[in-house]
Amino acid sequence: MKKTTITFLTVAMLCTGGLTAQTVQEGKNHLFAERYNSAISAFNKMIAANPNNIEAVYWLGQTYLQSEEIMSARIATTRQLYEKAMQSSNGAPLIMVGMGHVDLLENKANDARQKFETALTMTRSAKKGDNVDILNAVARANTDAKTGDFKYVIDKLQAAVDKGEKNAETFVLLGNAIRKYQPGEGGGEAFRNYKKALELNPNFALASLRLAKLFESQKNWELVYQYLTEATQKDANFTAAYYELFYYYFLRLEYAAAETQLKKYIDSKVPEKDIQDEFLYAQLCWAQKDFTCAVTRAQSVVDALGDKTKPKVYRLLADAHFQNGDFAGAKKFSDNFFTKKNPDDITLYDYQLRADILDKTGGTIDEIFSNYTEGALLDTAISLKLDFLKKGAEKFKGRGDSVSRYSEGLLRLIILKFKETPGQRDYFDAGFAFYQAKAYDKADSIFDVYVNKFPDESYGYMMEYNVHRAIDSTMEKGSAVPWAEKYLAILERDTVKNKNNILGVAGYLAQYYANIIKDKVKALEYLRRMLALDPGNTTLQKNIEILEKAQTPAARPGNQPARGKPAAAAKAGSRLPKAKVKPPTTSLVKK
Repeated sequence: MKKTTITFLTVAMLCTGGLTAQTVQEGKNHLFAERYNSAISAFNKMIAANPNNIEAVYWLGQTYLQSEEIMSARIATTRQLYEKAMQSSNGAPLIMVGMGHVDLLENKANDARQKFETALTMTRSAKKGDNVDILNAVARANTDAKTGDFKYVIDKLQAAVDKGEKNAETFVLLGNAIRKYQPGEGGGEAFRNYKKALELNPNFALASLRLAKLFESQKNWELVYQYLTEATQKDANFTAAYYELFYYYFLRLEYAAAETQLKKYIDSKVPEKDIQDEFLYAQLCWAQKDFTCAVTRAQSVVDALGDKTKPKVYRLLADAHFQNGDFAGAKKFSDNFFTKKNPDDITLYDYQLRADILDKTGGTIDEIFSNYTEGALLDTAISLKLDFLKKGAEKFKGRGDSVSRYSEGLLRLIILKFKETPGQRDYFDAGFAFYQAKAYDKADSIFDVYVNKFPDESYGYMMEYNVHRAIDSTMEKGSAVPWAEKYLAILERDTVKNKNNILGVAGYLAQYYANIIKDKVKALEYLRRMLALDPGNTTLQKNIEILEKAQTPAARPGNQPARGKPAAAAKAGSRLPKAKVKPPTTSLVKK
């Protein structure tokens, strides 16, 4: 069942009479009510009786375009049907428009426009203008395709209406085109056209359904319910309305009412039976957390359809098995889903579930990471992508090992790319992940950016200091010293709050100047700054005394120290406190 596919289909009131017209109309009624199997059966019977029944061929193709779940499959089936009909009918205009419809779905807009204009020209009357059935078919094709020209359709349909066209379908199609052309703005004009369609044909259930879908986009649930109910009153077997009512209650967690509508939906299709209806029952079980029931119901669909099972069934089975703790079963159906996934119906949820399953079934870090990067390529809202990527980053962070932390850092780099205005926390988390992974070059580059963007914040200087300490663990290059000095300058703005960090950083600098540079004066400067904060520290006092005694004319400022390692200085330096990496908590970082 392809939900909401009725958006761009409407009932055409045929101008021709007789048994064939009535039969075609019956097939169309099945189609518009989403009784696809019944529609296909009806049109195939007509074609078997008369292979030259152009209307039946055209509408069979339209049914294929709605009943197939996967775009590539429905395009292939319909193209094959229409190409054969084009040859046997010597290019019938209605079939030509159908071929243009397929062209649009394949993003061949120029080829489609040529076919539309040719068909319209072939059937145009000097007195009445464009043939309404051909015009409506052109409008249907354009409003059904992402690459459709909605303005072109509006102009064509409006011209027909201005000339007095009274076809109810024309007004519904005009409303559809306006909504497509002006999403969020054309609601009022679309509403007037749908209501006009009902004036022309009061029993036009599909027009009521379109009104319901219009108000659904506005989240006006009272009117959604009103027009869905109205559709069932106009046609007691209007299957599509019961389907929408099922989800109307389902999404409100009113499961008893949803099941009532589901039964009406199934009854409205009699004698048609569809094993896919078990999937809807499986959804009800899943929503009520009866995952065993969900598995049983969905598995019956797989057993009946085998390789023809739709991807969404595998999705539900993967989730239900996962919720039941059967991770091996969850992986089996997740594999099935991704093997046969519908490109038009894959979401970040599918990738998140896949990541959770891989995490429980021994998936490698590369597999899980690839899962997140592939998901990030989906055409969806940036806010959803960011939330998805953050979950992935947190998953890798929780694993703790350096390889996982590196993958965390890569995901956080993608977050920085997608986020319009990354904040301090975004940069810090990315840099810190690489720091924990010992990828110091990447951490350094990120914290360079952090310092430039937030020069008054201490965390960038803190991490640059720690990164370069890790790179230069022996202090011989002194690469951490400039950052230590900058970090210390910021810390000393609040000596009470930052006392411990000041002692750690100043201690590192004292150690560097005492042991590496052999600059006792500079070392004493930092030791005295430490003692000023911690005057009762006897160890500091003793270190200062040792260095003061160790000073000789050769070691005073402006002179080079003697070669070798003074025992007293080395001993003093070894007792100096070492700075510790102390990443900020969320509450400390300004958003």
